[in-house]
Parts: sequence; structure tokens; C-alpha cells
Amino acid sequence: MTLVFKQILTQQTMIIYNVTINIDESVHEQWLNWMQTKHIKEMLNTGCFKSARLVKVLVNEDMGGVTYSVQYFAENQAALDDYKNNHAPLLRSEGLQLFADKMLTFRTDLEIISEHE
Repeated sequence: MTLVFKQILTQQTMIIYNVTINIDESVHEQWLNWMQTKHIKEMLNTGCFKSARLVKVLVNEDMGGVTYSVQYFAENQAALDDYKNNHAPLLRSEGLQLFADKMLTFRTDLEIISEHE
């Protein structure tokens, strides 16, 4: 049995809550500032996530706009379920109020199988 495999067996499975957002260019700078200075911090302050990563998707969208992915790292499925059940509606509402039809979002839950360096 390899060391990496042993580590996976002895650790809880980490979950990535991936949120992909296409933001209209007319509000792009405002949205990016809000994400970096407020929203991601609020997500982390729920205690459901250990860390977060904001990345730009390198693709030219036919529909226009700029696309990003935010990856929130949860210790396990229970932590993600806690977020969804107790925090998500409130935290999602501010983005909808601020950016409404200028933002298209979809979410994906990912399970980390292994990591390599």
C-alpha cells in the first residue's frame, strides 16, 4: 500500500464546493471587489470551510462576461451540509440583490480523491 493511499484511508474526505460565476462586464470590477473584500470572508466566517481559492476561467464566453470559479474547501460532507442548510440562503441573497441578472452561477460539489505534488 502506498503512503498516499494510506493517508487517504486514515483521513476524512475533503470536499470542494465549487461555484462558477459568469459576471457581466458592466459590473465586473464591483463584483470582483465585493468577492475579495466581503463575500469570501463571510463564507469562511461560517466555519464550514477551511480555505477558499478564487480563479479566473481562461475562456472567451460566447455570451460575453468574465467567468470565475471559487473553490471552498470543507473538511467533510457534514461541514458542507451545514453550510447549505444553515448559511447558504442568506449568503446567496446579497449577491442576487447586488448583481441580479448580471450574474449567472452554478454550483458543483467535488470530492478530493488524491493530491499529487
